[in-house]
Amino acid sequence: MKWTELSFLTTNEAVEAISNIFHEAGASGVVIEDSTEINKEREDQFGEIYELNPNDFPSKGVVVKAYLPASSFLAETVEEIKLAIANLINFDINLGENIFTTSEVNEEDWATAWKQYYHPVKISERFTIVPTWEEYTPVSTDELIIELDPGMAFGTGTHPTTVMCLQALEKVVKTGDVVVDVGTGSGVLSIAAALLDAKKVHALDLDEVAVKAARENIELNQVQDIVEVFHGNLLDTVKEQADVVVANILAEIIMTFTDDAFSIVKPNGLFITSGIITAKKDDVKAALENSGFTIEEVLMMEDWVAIIARRP
Repeated sequence: MKWTELSFLTTNEAVEAISNIFHEAGASGVVIEDSTEINKEREDQFGEIYELNPNDFPSKGVVVKAYLPASSFLAETVEEIKLAIANLINFDINLGENIFTTSEVNEEDWATAWKQYYHPVKISERFTIVPTWEEYTPVSTDELIIELDPGMAFGTGTHPTTVMCLQALEKVVKTGDVVVDVGTGSGVLSIAAALLDAKKVHALDLDEVAVKAARENIELNQVQDIVEVFHGNLLDTVKEQADVVVANILAEIIMTFTDDAFSIVKPNGLFITSGIITAKKDDVKAALENSGFTIEEVLMMEDWVAIIARRP
């Protein structure tokens, strides 16, 4: 079977939004090639170091790649994707070089090539993300392993916004908590909450493909008795209050439902928000405070921000 590779040269700021556009267009996974990766210092966390090939990365910016099956409707889909990406400018998202290219690849090449970028990653004191095809032995007794197949849905668990959410959940989730995960994607945050002994996790996503993939990952991690996944927009499907609400989505969307989040979060409960570029930090903080939240902590990683807010 023939596949078409869609490649977009952009900025780190635009990666999540463009990845989501590709995913909504039907891509079952994305590859992110960041020019800064080649020069990053990495700890030898697993007893070995993976050598990166400079030829696999752009000389500047970030390349986001997605794969769609070649079909008679492909041209229309590509045009819709281009329009959706161009519309990101209206949200003050810097597209950088803004170069879009397409090429044809064989299924065999596509099915395995992206796996070279994805290996076990310890992303907090307790959490380690492990791809399903990798063998991994925990290095400590309290380590929590999340198994993921990043080809199934948007969200591999290793992007800074997700890492900060996982670190925040690790800090705040207590045994018996009720947690809501808004825009669950691959389900990684819901799985984490369940592994932290949450009593119940309500995960939701507007994309039906993400809902299906999240359910598969949740079953893979054997937490389906705790996590229930719904198809829904923001908090529409949530009928009871929660101890913790987490949302790793665009800042502009977060600011549209801070009032709803305030009503869902229990008194003294927490609202964790991420997916926020540095330039939008103060806007999101103001929206949270205007809805009645108090800001507990602001986390920062690279050009991204996560905010832990409490309902008094």
